[in-house]
Amino acid sequence: MSVQSTIETKLSEAFSPDYLRVENESHMHNVPAGSEMHFKVQIVTDEFSGMMLIKRHRAVNKVLEEELAGPIHALSIHAFTTEEWQKRNGEVADSPPCHGGGK
Repeated sequence: MSVQSTIETKLSEAFSPDYLRVENESHMHNVPAGSEMHFKVQIVTDEFSGMMLIKRHRAVNKVLEEELAGPIHALSIHAFTTEEWQKRNGEVADSPPCHGGGK
């Protein structure tokens, strides 16, 4: 199973999100083609209600603990409740370009 699929499965099982998008952004960095090291996660679940942003990130990191200790080099997390997501019209900022490695 790919790293991306593993992330999707684990987060789906842990949070039953209303919306989940996992993007492999490794191609934006100076890594070999086909790498799965840099990811952007957008997750929407009311399980985040009443949680500060840092606690949401810690919850996601805990679920992906094994992957963060291994194949994942960078993880961008955008964690929202359904209400917050609707206020944003389902949009998050694009990831910035890589500043290292020549890309």
